[in-house]
Amino acid sequence: MKLSKFKFALPTSLIAQHPARFRDESRLMVVYRDKGKIEHKVFKDLIKYFGKGDVFIMNDTKVFPARLYGNKEKTGARIEVFLLRELNPDLHLWDVLVDPARKIRIGNKLYFGEDDSLVAEVIDNTTSRGRTLRFLFDGPRDEFKKILYGLGHTPLPKYITREVEDPDDVERYQTIYATKEGAVVAPAAGFHFSRELMKRLEIKDCKFEFVTIHSGLGNYREIDVEDLSKHKMDSEQMRIGFEVANSVNEAKDNGKKICSVGASVMRAIESSVSTDGRLKEYDGWTNKFIFMPYDFSIANCMITNFHVPLSALFMMTATFGGYDLVMEAYHLAIKEEYRFCAYGDAMLIL
Repeated sequence: MKLSKFKFALPTSLIAQHPARFRDESRLMVVYRDKGKIEHKVFKDLIKYFGKGDVFIMNDTKVFPARLYGNKEKTGARIEVFLLRELNPDLHLWDVLVDPARKIRIGNKLYFGEDDSLVAEVIDNTTSRGRTLRFLFDGPRDEFKKILYGLGHTPLPKYITREVEDPDDVERYQTIYATKEGAVVAPAAGFHFSRELMKRLEIKDCKFEFVTIHSGLGNYREIDVEDLSKHKMDSEQMRIGFEVANSVNEAKDNGKKICSVGASVMRAIESSVSTDGRLKEYDGWTNKFIFMPYDFSIANCMITNFHVPLSALFMMTATFGGYDLVMEAYHLAIKEEYRFCAYGDAMLIL
């Protein structure tokens, strides 16, 4: 498969700028791989498609307020700092992106907060991701994190272009089951699950199993090679517990539905598969890039949002659902004005 095969015209008006009023009332397109059939539903109709013993695998990562705005020493130039990953908790070292990058050099100091309550120094200018900052802070780590996150903003994707921040973003750019802090990109397929819907699914004896994938900006990085085999994904930290793996394998043995809630989950579970096609526990990193041709081992259905053209997320969706059927579904979604991207509508592939 070549990159150009995943190009389509997406009107910018269909990129959702705000979440649906209620989580489980976004639209749901249901795609049947075996029949080539497509249905239009509401997300809370999900309950009609699952029953006793079926398993939803969900990503319990929690997004932290990763976007900061500071000022450069002497010039006072406004600098955006995007926190990617904490490198050393004791030294307060962070892997970051800075914008505009051309203005930042090793040794520069950046000041954050109205009273310059936090200062950082650039100590490395050559990392593949961007920069390394050392925050100059002498107090305990908990106090440092409280100040840092107090200054941070919800790391909404750049395609959300509204000028005014919505206070609801703190809650809505997060799943209701987020517990393990570490992501800068939210597992958006899980946004649609409300407490009421999850309770109703539990009453039907469906199971929820949680894995952790701390999603980074690699999902948004532009793919710049036509030959997809030459593209390298950024690594993401992930964990699959022993009990989760056992539960999923039991459902597989019993012929139940195993639903991957989101592309991040699909990446994770396909990164830890035994030679006999069973899910294994795992604690480490993955840089797996899924594109055609590919045989999936664990999930037999998938919930995902609608993605932008030429993206790794769209490629994975087309690989799982079948290229021709998913392209048909996307063209129909545009015609029917489904909402795209993180705050958009959902697709269930059966």
